[in-house]
Amino acid sequence: QVRLVESGGGLVQPGGSLRLSCTASGGSFSFYRMGWYRQAPGQQRELVATITNGGTTNYADSVKGRFTISRENGKNTVYLLMNMLKAADTSVYLCNVLTPGTSYWGQGTQVTVSS
Repeated sequence: QVRLVESGGGLVQPGGSLRLSCTASGGSFSFYRMGWYRQAPGQQRELVATITNGGTTNYADSVKGRFTISRENGKNTVYLLMNMLKAADTSVYLCNVLTPGTSYWGQGTQVTVSS
């Protein structure tokens, strides 16, 4: 059974940094796109960043230059380094693995940016 587990969320002041991690189990995901999405209460889920198996990255305009996505294929793990955090980044961050025919999601980790 595929399982994605996120960690690294928390409370941080504006301008601060956090690093999120997501480890997938129940298979090998080195060939597939991995990514991060976020969803705030009452809002639609939105893409934050994705990374292909070859390392090609894609970012939402709102996080470009502040967030960096990376992965370790041997560990089935994807990371999201978030710098210069803003209050608008407050959300639940969800990990995603996209395989042919199936999209897997983690439970999410809360990130709160507040002074």
